[in-house]
Amino acid sequence: MQRVVIIDYGSGNLHSANKSVQRAANEAGLETDLRVTADAKEVKQADRIILPGVGAFADCKSGLAAVPGMLDVLQDAVIERQRPFLGICVGMQLMATRGLEFGETPGFDWITGDVAAIEPDDPPLKIPHMGWNTLKQLSDHALLNGIELGPDGLHAYFVHSFHLQPRDAGARIAMTDYGAEVTAMVGRDNMVGTQFHPEKSQKLGLKLLENFLRWQP
Repeated sequence: MQRVVIIDYGSGNLHSANKSVQRAANEAGLETDLRVTADAKEVKQADRIILPGVGAFADCKSGLAAVPGMLDVLQDAVIERQRPFLGICVGMQLMATRGLEFGETPGFDWITGDVAAIEPDDPPLKIPHMGWNTLKQLSDHALLNGIELGPDGLHAYFVHSFHLQPRDAGARIAMTDYGAEVTAMVGRDNMVGTQFHPEKSQKLGLKLLENFLRWQP
């Protein structure tokens, strides 16, 4: 049985994420020991790690830093021991080199690039970007297997004002359109991040979470 943790550091849709991951596991017939935890020791022992995040980049980073040992354990588990990692919303943004919301805040620097404000070309489009959008796939990835994409595909739920702009275009897995190209998904090696919320994205989200639980990077 694989051990999966959702990190609790005071930010994120923990109840929704827990429910959705458990449902994805149950419907796929996967035996999963799923825990929501603020204990760095449990994260160290996990086979898979999910980092949600809601709010400002700097607040989420300081919230993680306030959990004893969590930043060091994340670095060791994801980078050194190559555990599969899924970052959601600000959990994805923290993978960047730095966030530019309310000043400059260092990120994990796992995906080289900045988290910058969305700048739609169409002035009537409101910020934050909030609602349902389809995804345009930019590169193949196991987490998108079996998901209908493109303009007639399934929709993902977004709510955000900033997005990750990788310096390496190859790190972008999917984008969406909101008056400009908006990064929807990034990744490399054993790590992946979604700007949208799979736990709120119904059929698309459940399939993506199932794919993450099966993923062998």
